[in-house]
Amino acid sequence: MAATVYFSKLEKGERIRDCLNRLMVSIDPFLTSFGKGSFVGIKMTIGDQGSTGYIKPELVGMLVKKLKKQGAKPFVFDTNVIYHGKRQNAVDHLNLAYQKGFTPGKIGCPYIIADSVFGTDSISVKADYKNIRQIKVPSLIKMLDDVIVLSHVTGHLMSGFAGSIKNVAMGMSSRAGKQIQHSSIKPMINVDTCTMCGACIEVCPVSAISELSTNAYINSEICVGCAECIAACKIQAVHINWNEDPHVFAERMSEYAMGILSRIRRKIFLNFATDITLECDCICGDDQRIVDDTGIFASEDILAVDKSCFDVLTGSRDLFSRGGKISAHKHQFEYAEAIGLGKTDYKLVTI
Repeated sequence: MAATVYFSKLEKGERIRDCLNRLMVSIDPFLTSFGKGSFVGIKMTIGDQGSTGYIKPELVGMLVKKLKKQGAKPFVFDTNVIYHGKRQNAVDHLNLAYQKGFTPGKIGCPYIIADSVFGTDSISVKADYKNIRQIKVPSLIKMLDDVIVLSHVTGHLMSGFAGSIKNVAMGMSSRAGKQIQHSSIKPMINVDTCTMCGACIEVCPVSAISELSTNAYINSEICVGCAECIAACKIQAVHINWNEDPHVFAERMSEYAMGILSRIRRKIFLNFATDITLECDCICGDDQRIVDDTGIFASEDILAVDKSCFDVLTGSRDLFSRGGKISAHKHQFEYAEAIGLGKTDYKLVTI
């Protein structure tokens, strides 16, 4: 049977808060299942310092208000990242969140960094997939029963399309788990292009890059594939083998999402298709939007919500393939269905 996806279409001139309110009415039977005393983790990310397309605190506050009214105990959470920026530790991460308006007074609940101050809260959970034998997650994930995943849809340098699957796989894993998912991506330096500016050396979190003669050199034995060097290089001298490794990266994200969600009893996924940029919120600033604001998608099926959102946004054109260089998102849809993460067959209910 096809998975049901609710699509609150953003009409011309309509505010996104009205779009969300209409959606919450449609999924009210599910939201009311988060009853009295339920600790509901709302997973989302605010992006890094320059990012402007993140889901705004006012929208999160609408959902929190609904949950609290029915006696639930909601909280917003995220995890620290492995690349340089304002979210490498919980102190800077929380300060950034407060600067962006994610204060208890504005969203109506606490904003929590799940993996501790330095990202060291990490436990191993057994898994049995092709690429992953164990997942590494904050201890909070092992305790959660109820989760609402709010994802701001964007493009992504490696996976092409980024929605709920990436938000769960990366955002709900510990820093160690993030590195494991990235570890098959081994970038290389184009020696004909490299000017030895040192930007990649400065940002590498594991000191895998050094100066070799007149160009930089990446030690693949040390490299964890976090892609920070790719974002730092302004002359595109860092090269990735797009034909193979991104598919493994997409598979690992699917496996991580599967391992995480299999431990959570109730979950629903909301994809916000607004302010969509080619790069993800981790590295983009106020970048050019690649498609008009479309609306919000919601489903109990993580794969169906991503696939339907992708289909509506792209139609007959693939906005996320970067000129045909990336097909990892298409592979991810197929692989995620094959391992049982969700369904690509969906029924879209437009509201």
